[in-house]
Amino acid sequence: MADSDGGQTPRKKISVLMILPPLLFAAFAVMAYLGMQRGDTTLLPSQFIGRQAPGLPTETLEGFPAVQDADLRSGEVTLVNFWASWCPPCRAEHPRLLELQAQGVRIVGVNIKDQAGTASSYLTDERSPFIGVPFDPQGRAAIDWGVTGPPETFIVAGDGTVLHKHTGPLAGTLYTDVFLPALDKALGR
Repeated sequence: MADSDGGQTPRKKISVLMILPPLLFAAFAVMAYLGMQRGDTTLLPSQFIGRQAPGLPTETLEGFPAVQDADLRSGEVTLVNFWASWCPPCRAEHPRLLELQAQGVRIVGVNIKDQAGTASSYLTDERSPFIGVPFDPQGRAAIDWGVTGPPETFIVAGDGTVLHKHTGPLAGTLYTDVFLPALDKALGR
């Protein structure tokens, strides 16, 4: 194409810097879309589902019944709840644990990374829902069970097989829509 003085008009070149932002945005949009299709990301799978439960701490919180590994193979479904008196979500779920206990559900309460006196006082003041309270002040058993932080609750079959892991307090829709159906199934209800 000629301009008024007879020369050629130079073509405009498209810079790589003009193409890069839309390409980066498109790549981000595709990754975000694929990430949303992954399912429920609030559930943390446990490597113990379908396997024998790890051992319980041998130390017991003073003034409360002792439980042993054999108690998890008693023939009865048992919940193993990892908790601490300093943990607000643990305190929030405590009434729910008392309700489950009132329904006849066996619950072992593993107290982790806590002060023995504070934990004992809490259970005395608020009533204990537990058949026994193993004490794990260093959190070693919690690591063996794959606990990321309290509260976490495991459903253990009568033969000691871990059936389900619930991370966080027993509350909300994960409790009603996921945990309770898993518990009812384990109990044969």
